[in-house]
Amino acid sequence: MKKLVLYIGFLISGFTAVNAQQLPLYNQYMLNGYLINPAVAGSEGLTTFSLTARSQWVGLPNAPNNQAFSLDTRLLKRSYIIKQNSVKKKRLKPSRNGRVGLGGYIFNDLNGSISRTGIHFSYAYHLRIREMQLSFGLGGTAYQFHIRDLSFLSDEPLVSEGLYEPVFVPDADFGVYLLQPRKYYVGVSVKNLLESYLKLGNRTLEEFRLSRHYYFTGGYQFRATSNLILEPSALLKFSSQFMPQLDVNLKAVYMKNYWAGISIRTNGSLVTLFGLSVDKYYFGYAFDLELSSIMKRTFGSHEFMISMKIGDTARRYRWLDRY
Repeated sequence: MKKLVLYIGFLISGFTAVNAQQLPLYNQYMLNGYLINPAVAGSEGLTTFSLTARSQWVGLPNAPNNQAFSLDTRLLKRSYIIKQNSVKKKRLKPSRNGRVGLGGYIFNDLNGSISRTGIHFSYAYHLRIREMQLSFGLGGTAYQFHIRDLSFLSDEPLVSEGLYEPVFVPDADFGVYLLQPRKYYVGVSVKNLLESYLKLGNRTLEEFRLSRHYYFTGGYQFRATSNLILEPSALLKFSSQFMPQLDVNLKAVYMKNYWAGISIRTNGSLVTLFGLSVDKYYFGYAFDLELSSIMKRTFGSHEFMISMKIGDTARRYRWLDRY
Protein backbone atom coordinates (compact mmCIF):
# COMPACT_ATOMS: atom_id res chain seq x y z
CA MET A 1 0.00 0.00 0.00
CA LYS A 2 2.83 2.42 0.78
CA LYS A 3 4.30 1.80 -2.65
CA LEU A 4 0.97 2.53 -4.28
CA VAL A 5 0.47 5.76 -2.32
CA LEU A 6 3.98 6.95 -3.23
CA TYR A 7 3.34 6.13 -6.88
CA ILE A 8 0.06 8.06 -6.97
CA GLY A 9 1.62 11.03 -5.19
CA PHE A 10 4.53 11.08 -7.63
CA LEU A 11 2.24 11.03 -10.66
CA ILE A 12 -0.13 13.70 -9.41
CA SER A 13 2.78 15.96 -8.55
CA GLY A 14 3.56 15.94 -12.26
CA PHE A 15 0.45 17.96 -13.02
CA THR A 16 2.81 20.88 -12.44
CA ALA A 17 6.56 21.15 -12.46
CA VAL A 18 6.68 21.49 -8.67
CA ASN A 19 6.73 18.69 -6.11
CA ALA A 20 3.60 18.34 -3.98
CA GLN A 21 1.49 20.27 -6.51
CA GLN A 22 -1.59 18.34 -7.61
CA LEU A 23 -3.32 20.82 -9.94
CA PRO A 24 -2.73 21.71 -13.57
CA LEU A 25 -0.33 24.45 -14.54
CA TYR A 26 -1.53 27.37 -16.70
CA ASN A 27 0.53 30.18 -18.20
CA GLN A 28 -2.17 32.51 -19.53
CA TYR A 29 -4.00 33.12 -16.26
CA MET A 30 -3.63 36.86 -16.91
CA LEU A 31 -6.19 36.41 -19.70
CA ASN A 32 -8.46 33.93 -17.92
CA GLY A 33 -8.03 34.35 -14.17
CA TYR A 34 -11.25 32.47 -13.54
CA LEU A 35 -9.41 29.14 -13.83
CA ILE A 36 -7.48 29.88 -10.63
CA ASN A 37 -9.91 32.16 -8.75
CA PRO A 38 -13.72 31.69 -8.61
CA ALA A 39 -14.21 35.33 -7.56
CA VAL A 40 -13.22 36.44 -11.08
CA ALA A 41 -16.50 35.06 -12.51
CA GLY A 42 -18.43 37.97 -14.03
CA SER A 43 -16.00 40.61 -12.77
CA GLU A 44 -15.80 42.32 -16.18
CA GLY A 45 -19.53 42.37 -16.79
CA LEU A 46 -19.13 40.33 -19.99
CA THR A 47 -20.03 36.76 -20.87
CA THR A 48 -16.78 34.93 -21.63
CA PHE A 49 -16.24 31.54 -23.23
CA SER A 50 -12.65 30.24 -23.11
CA LEU A 51 -10.90 27.09 -24.26
CA THR A 52 -7.39 26.36 -22.97
CA ALA A 53 -5.26 23.40 -24.07
CA ARG A 54 -1.79 22.64 -22.75
CA SER A 55 0.81 20.02 -23.67
CA GLN A 56 3.67 19.86 -21.20
CA TRP A 57 7.14 18.51 -21.93
CA VAL A 58 6.43 17.64 -25.56
CA GLY A 59 8.56 14.68 -26.64
CA LEU A 60 8.42 12.83 -23.34
CA PRO A 61 6.12 9.79 -23.30
CA ASN A 62 3.03 10.12 -21.07
CA ALA A 63 3.84 13.74 -20.28
CA PRO A 64 1.10 15.85 -18.64
CA ASN A 65 -1.48 17.54 -20.82
CA ASN A 66 -4.77 19.18 -19.92
CA GLN A 67 -7.74 20.98 -21.42
CA ALA A 68 -10.34 23.27 -19.88
CA PHE A 69 -13.45 24.90 -21.35
CA SER A 70 -14.87 27.68 -19.18
CA LEU A 71 -17.83 30.05 -19.13
CA ASP A 72 -18.39 32.95 -16.77
CA THR A 73 -20.93 35.76 -16.83
CA ARG A 74 -22.43 38.61 -14.83
CA LEU A 75 -26.16 38.63 -14.08
CA LEU A 76 -27.00 42.20 -15.11
CA LYS A 77 -30.42 43.75 -14.91
CA ARG A 78 -31.98 47.15 -15.35
CA SER A 79 -34.11 48.44 -12.51
CA TYR A 80 -35.43 51.70 -11.10
CA ILE A 81 -34.73 53.38 -7.79
CA ILE A 82 -36.48 56.29 -6.09
CA LYS A 83 -34.44 59.47 -6.38
CA GLN A 84 -35.44 62.30 -4.04
CA ASN A 85 -34.49 65.74 -5.34
CA SER A 86 -36.11 67.68 -2.54
CA VAL A 87 -38.37 67.13 0.42
CA LYS A 88 -41.50 66.96 -1.74
CA LYS A 89 -40.19 65.80 -5.13
CA LYS A 90 -39.43 62.18 -5.90
CA ARG A 91 -38.80 60.51 -9.23
CA LEU A 92 -37.79 57.13 -10.56
CA LYS A 93 -34.24 56.95 -11.81
CA PRO A 94 -32.93 54.04 -13.89
CA SER A 95 -29.98 52.15 -12.43
CA ARG A 96 -27.87 49.23 -13.51
CA ASN A 97 -27.59 46.45 -10.97
CA GLY A 98 -26.05 43.04 -11.06
CA ARG A 99 -23.78 41.93 -8.28
CA VAL A 100 -23.89 38.20 -8.98
CA GLY A 101 -21.41 36.37 -11.19
CA LEU A 102 -21.73 32.75 -12.23
CA GLY A 103 -19.19 30.47 -13.85
CA GLY A 104 -18.24 26.94 -14.64
CA TYR A 105 -15.77 24.86 -16.55
CA ILE A 106 -15.15 21.29 -17.57
CA PHE A 107 -11.63 19.91 -17.53
CA ASN A 108 -9.59 16.90 -18.50
CA ASP A 109 -6.11 16.32 -17.07
CA LEU A 110 -3.82 13.47 -18.07
CA ASN A 111 -0.53 12.58 -16.42
CA GLY A 112 1.06 9.24 -17.07
CA SER A 113 -1.31 6.56 -15.79
CA ILE A 114 -3.59 9.01 -13.97
CA SER A 115 -6.48 10.99 -15.43
CA ARG A 116 -8.92 13.50 -13.92
CA THR A 117 -12.09 14.49 -15.76
CA GLY A 118 -14.59 16.75 -14.05
CA ILE A 119 -16.70 19.85 -13.77
CA HIS A 120 -16.54 23.00 -11.68
CA PHE A 121 -19.27 25.54 -10.79
CA SER A 122 -18.89 28.80 -8.89
CA TYR A 123 -20.85 31.71 -7.48
CA ALA A 124 -19.35 35.19 -7.11
CA TYR A 125 -20.66 38.31 -5.40
CA HIS A 126 -19.33 41.72 -6.43
CA LEU A 127 -19.33 44.86 -4.28
CA ARG A 128 -18.57 48.36 -5.51
CA ILE A 129 -16.17 50.33 -3.31
CA ARG A 130 -15.76 53.78 -4.85
CA GLU A 131 -14.04 53.11 -8.17
CA MET A 132 -13.03 49.59 -7.21
CA GLN A 133 -14.78 46.26 -7.12
CA LEU A 134 -14.35 43.70 -4.34
CA SER A 135 -15.46 40.18 -5.25
CA PHE A 136 -15.95 36.98 -3.29
CA GLY A 137 -16.29 33.61 -4.95
CA LEU A 138 -17.12 30.09 -3.81
CA GLY A 139 -16.85 27.07 -6.08
CA GLY A 140 -17.46 23.34 -6.05
CA THR A 141 -15.62 20.69 -8.06
CA ALA A 142 -16.46 17.09 -8.83
CA TYR A 143 -14.24 14.89 -10.92
CA GLN A 144 -13.52 11.28 -11.81
CA PHE A 145 -10.11 10.07 -10.70
CA HIS A 146 -8.86 7.14 -12.74
CA ILE A 147 -5.67 5.08 -12.55
CA ARG A 148 -5.51 3.68 -16.05
CA ASP A 149 -2.63 1.24 -15.70
CA LEU A 150 -0.99 -0.32 -12.64
CA SER A 151 -0.07 -3.65 -14.21
CA PHE A 152 3.58 -3.31 -13.16
CA LEU A 153 2.40 -3.13 -9.49
CA SER A 154 0.73 -6.54 -9.73
CA ASP A 155 1.77 -7.47 -6.20
CA GLU A 156 -0.39 -4.68 -4.74
CA PRO A 157 -3.76 -5.85 -3.29
CA LEU A 158 -5.64 -3.03 -5.01
CA VAL A 159 -4.30 -4.22 -8.35
CA SER A 160 -4.70 -7.96 -7.86
CA GLU A 161 -8.26 -7.48 -6.56
CA GLY A 162 -9.14 -5.17 -9.45
CA LEU A 163 -10.17 -2.34 -7.12
CA TYR A 164 -8.71 0.58 -9.02
CA GLU A 165 -11.83 1.48 -10.96
CA PRO A 166 -12.59 5.21 -11.52
CA VAL A 167 -13.63 7.01 -8.33
CA PHE A 168 -15.61 10.20 -7.72
CA VAL A 169 -13.88 13.01 -5.80
CA PRO A 170 -15.69 16.19 -4.59
CA ASP A 171 -13.95 19.35 -3.41
CA ALA A 172 -14.35 23.13 -3.14
CA ASP A 173 -12.48 26.40 -3.60
CA PHE A 174 -12.76 29.99 -2.41
CA GLY A 175 -11.40 33.30 -3.68
CA VAL A 176 -11.26 37.07 -3.13
CA TYR A 177 -10.58 39.52 -5.96
CA LEU A 178 -10.03 43.28 -5.86
CA LEU A 179 -10.22 45.08 -9.19
CA GLN A 180 -9.59 48.67 -10.24
CA PRO A 181 -10.51 48.53 -13.96
CA ARG A 182 -7.72 49.45 -16.35
CA LYS A 183 -5.33 49.98 -13.41
CA TYR A 184 -4.65 47.03 -11.13
CA TYR A 185 -5.98 43.79 -9.64
CA VAL A 186 -5.14 41.65 -6.60
CA GLY A 187 -6.46 38.15 -5.95
CA VAL A 188 -6.21 35.40 -3.34
CA SER A 189 -7.71 31.93 -3.79
CA VAL A 190 -7.62 28.49 -2.18
CA LYS A 191 -8.24 25.25 -4.06
CA ASN A 192 -8.76 21.72 -2.71
CA LEU A 193 -10.40 23.41 0.24
CA LEU A 194 -11.86 20.17 1.65
CA GLU A 195 -8.62 18.20 1.24
CA SER A 196 -10.51 15.18 -0.04
CA TYR A 197 -8.97 11.73 0.05
CA LEU A 198 -9.13 8.93 -2.48
CA LYS A 199 -11.32 5.89 -2.00
CA LEU A 200 -10.47 3.09 -4.39
CA GLY A 201 -12.85 0.17 -4.22
CA ASN A 202 -13.46 -0.68 -0.57
CA ARG A 203 -10.20 0.83 0.55
CA THR A 204 -9.45 4.43 1.50
CA LEU A 205 -6.04 5.92 0.83
CA GLU A 206 -6.12 8.02 3.97
CA GLU A 207 -2.36 8.44 3.71
CA PHE A 208 -2.91 10.43 0.55
CA ARG A 209 -5.15 13.48 0.88
CA LEU A 210 -5.34 16.23 -1.67
CA SER A 211 -3.39 19.24 -0.43
CA ARG A 212 -4.79 22.74 -0.27
CA HIS A 213 -3.31 25.04 -2.88
CA TYR A 214 -2.98 28.80 -2.39
CA TYR A 215 -2.74 31.37 -5.17
CA PHE A 216 -1.75 35.03 -4.78
CA THR A 217 -1.97 37.16 -7.91
CA GLY A 218 -1.47 40.81 -8.69
CA GLY A 219 -0.99 43.04 -11.71
CA TYR A 220 -0.76 46.70 -12.63
CA GLN A 221 -1.33 48.53 -15.92
CA PHE A 222 0.35 51.75 -16.94
CA ARG A 223 0.40 53.54 -20.28
CA ALA A 224 3.88 53.84 -21.77
CA THR A 225 2.71 55.63 -24.93
CA SER A 226 -0.64 56.46 -26.49
CA ASN A 227 -0.72 53.01 -28.15
CA LEU A 228 1.30 50.90 -25.71
CA ILE A 229 0.26 49.56 -22.31
CA LEU A 230 2.67 47.67 -20.05
CA GLU A 231 1.34 45.24 -17.48
CA PRO A 232 3.73 43.71 -14.93
CA SER A 233 2.17 40.95 -12.83
CA ALA A 234 3.07 38.08 -10.53
CA LEU A 235 1.65 34.80 -9.29
CA LEU A 236 2.77 33.08 -6.11
CA LYS A 237 1.42 29.59 -5.49
CA PHE A 238 2.13 26.90 -2.95
CA SER A 239 0.49 23.89 -1.35
CA SER A 240 -0.08 23.18 2.32
CA GLN A 241 3.42 21.63 2.39
CA PHE A 242 4.65 25.14 1.52
CA MET A 243 6.76 24.49 -1.55
CA PRO A 244 6.35 27.89 -3.26
CA GLN A 245 6.59 28.71 -6.92
CA LEU A 246 6.73 32.28 -8.21
CA ASP A 247 5.93 33.62 -11.69
CA VAL A 248 7.10 37.13 -12.57
CA ASN A 249 5.51 38.43 -15.77
CA LEU A 250 5.63 41.42 -18.07
CA LYS A 251 3.08 41.87 -20.86
CA ALA A 252 2.97 44.62 -23.49
CA VAL A 253 -0.32 45.44 -25.24
CA TYR A 254 -0.21 47.39 -28.49
CA MET A 255 -3.28 49.16 -29.91
CA LYS A 256 -5.41 47.10 -27.49
CA ASN A 257 -5.42 44.25 -30.04
CA TYR A 258 -1.93 42.72 -29.90
CA TRP A 259 0.15 41.57 -26.97
CA ALA A 260 3.41 39.84 -26.17
CA GLY A 261 4.95 38.94 -22.87
CA ILE A 262 7.60 37.08 -20.95
CA SER A 263 7.40 35.13 -17.71
CA ILE A 264 10.14 33.79 -15.46
CA ARG A 265 9.22 30.86 -13.21
CA THR A 266 11.30 29.88 -10.21
CA ASN A 267 11.30 26.19 -11.14
CA GLY A 268 13.62 27.03 -14.03
CA SER A 269 11.24 27.89 -16.88
CA LEU A 270 11.18 30.82 -19.26
CA VAL A 271 7.77 31.46 -20.83
CA THR A 272 6.95 33.62 -23.84
CA LEU A 273 3.39 34.70 -24.59
CA PHE A 274 1.78 36.07 -27.74
CA GLY A 275 -1.77 36.97 -28.67
CA LEU A 276 -4.21 39.10 -30.59
CA SER A 277 -7.87 40.01 -30.55
CA VAL A 278 -10.22 40.32 -33.50
CA ASP A 279 -13.55 41.89 -32.62
CA LYS A 280 -14.89 39.73 -29.77
CA TYR A 281 -12.41 36.88 -30.27
CA TYR A 282 -9.11 36.52 -28.40
CA PHE A 283 -6.28 34.16 -29.35
CA GLY A 284 -3.28 33.39 -27.15
CA TYR A 285 -0.23 31.15 -27.27
CA ALA A 286 2.45 30.43 -24.66
CA PHE A 287 5.69 28.48 -24.97
CA ASP A 288 7.71 27.15 -22.01
CA LEU A 289 11.43 26.78 -22.43
CA GLU A 290 12.76 24.47 -19.72
CA LEU A 291 16.12 25.65 -18.37
CA SER A 292 16.74 22.54 -16.24
CA SER A 293 18.28 19.22 -17.30
CA ILE A 294 14.92 18.08 -18.72
CA MET A 295 15.56 20.50 -21.61
CA LYS A 296 17.66 17.81 -23.31
CA ARG A 297 14.68 15.46 -23.55
CA THR A 298 11.77 17.72 -24.43
CA PHE A 299 10.70 20.26 -27.05
CA GLY A 300 9.21 22.49 -24.37
CA SER A 301 5.59 23.01 -23.37
CA HIS A 302 2.87 24.58 -25.51
CA GLU A 303 -0.38 26.23 -24.44
CA PHE A 304 -3.16 27.53 -26.69
CA MET A 305 -6.13 29.64 -25.67
CA ILE A 306 -9.14 31.00 -27.55
CA SER A 307 -11.82 33.18 -25.96
CA MET A 308 -15.03 34.86 -27.04
CA LYS A 309 -16.35 37.80 -25.02
CA ILE A 310 -19.98 38.73 -25.58
CA GLY A 311 -21.28 42.13 -24.61
CA ASP A 312 -20.63 45.61 -25.98
CA THR A 313 -18.11 48.06 -24.56
CA ALA A 314 -20.78 49.82 -22.54
CA ARG A 315 -21.50 46.57 -20.71
CA ARG A 316 -17.90 46.02 -19.70
CA TYR A 317 -17.39 47.21 -16.14
CA ARG A 318 -21.02 48.30 -16.29
CA TRP A 319 -21.15 48.65 -12.54
CA LEU A 320 -18.96 51.75 -12.92
CA ASP A 321 -21.29 53.39 -15.43
CA ARG A 322 -24.47 53.70 -13.41
CA TYR A 323 -26.71 56.61 -14.28
